[in-house]
Amino acid sequence: MRDAYIFDHLRTPRGKGRAGGALHVVSPVELLAQVLRGLRDRNQLDTSLIEDVIAGCGSPIGEQGSAIGRSACLAADYDITVPGQQIHRFCSSGLEAVNLAAAKIQSGQCDLVVACGVESMSRIPIGSSGGAWTSDPALAHKIHFVPQGIAADLIATLRGYTREDLDEYAVHSQQRAAAAWKSGHFKKSVMPVVDSIGLPLLEADEAIRPTTDLDSLAKLRPAFTAAGEMGFDTQAILKYPEAGKIEHVHTAGNSSGIVDGAGAALIGTRELGERLGLKPRARIRACASVGTDPTLMLSGPTPSAKRALDKAGMSRSDIDLYELNEAFAAVVLLFMEEMAITHDLINVNGGAIAMGHPIGATGVMILGTLLDELERRDLETGLVNLCVGAGMGTATIIERSE
Repeated sequence: MRDAYIFDHLRTPRGKGRAGGALHVVSPVELLAQVLRGLRDRNQLDTSLIEDVIAGCGSPIGEQGSAIGRSACLAADYDITVPGQQIHRFCSSGLEAVNLAAAKIQSGQCDLVVACGVESMSRIPIGSSGGAWTSDPALAHKIHFVPQGIAADLIATLRGYTREDLDEYAVHSQQRAAAAWKSGHFKKSVMPVVDSIGLPLLEADEAIRPTTDLDSLAKLRPAFTAAGEMGFDTQAILKYPEAGKIEHVHTAGNSSGIVDGAGAALIGTRELGERLGLKPRARIRACASVGTDPTLMLSGPTPSAKRALDKAGMSRSDIDLYELNEAFAAVVLLFMEEMAITHDLINVNGGAIAMGHPIGATGVMILGTLLDELERRDLETGLVNLCVGAGMGTATIIERSE
């Protein structure tokens, strides 16, 4: 089996996911097309050599639907021969695009693939695509369906994480993200989004709140109390009676932000990279996705990480840095506890609590963040991971190339 290498990656800033957000005026096709153009231009790519564009999207409907990978290729003026597709695994869609691209390279089906993702949450609200998981009463009864926020509060309740624990983690995320931007850690991998005449609309992540502290977070109301009172607390307790009573401890301040954004990575064989003058930056060492309990739902990062480590023949101690999507603070606290890793090894530049979670794009974005940080610190290996709706998890291990 051949190796798959990451040659480059690029992302947009994350814009606030509401009508007044800086990226609301940009269609998701154009948002992704700008990233594809940026990736092409700075690598001087002959796009006719790209054999697929795989686009992750969390709500593949309306202007984000209909194989947006192909639409974005056309909008970006890629060669007409470049096909595009769209994949959907909830929050890990962008990372699954990377993993599928790697599999195509490793199997010999392709030599050069763009893995990407996009989400315009200000234009296509989360959950717009519907589906049986959230709307079929028979399935909901069978699996004890609860919304993700209730699942996050259930994890916190079962593990004894307090509101203060979650808020403290959230403050660190804000501080780390602000410090990373101030120090220029994102500079080489974030491209400005421009309007139709080329003027910048957004050049940096819009949702960061650098003045956040424990006092300001303490004033926020729990976000999921009302959903719990609608009957979802009862559903969760029927499945997990040991919880007793769900403690609603997640708020808008210790959960991921709703944002717009897009990202992409260029993945291929070493041989083709040499032909094109592209230097491999990292090898994709292993990938894994798992299913977990759909009620607890957000516990997939640990088993997916362990499966990826097993596939790579590695142990936890072989990983230099971790990047886990901060869907909710309890997700990261659970992962650190179960994997026995310290906070100084994970999300060192902040995460989605500070910068936001553009669902279909987040996976490829944080893969790039991890790679950049490995290079900056001259470290070798990293593991990127996301919890996933309906009870799943996705992980990818990368190793810097010589």
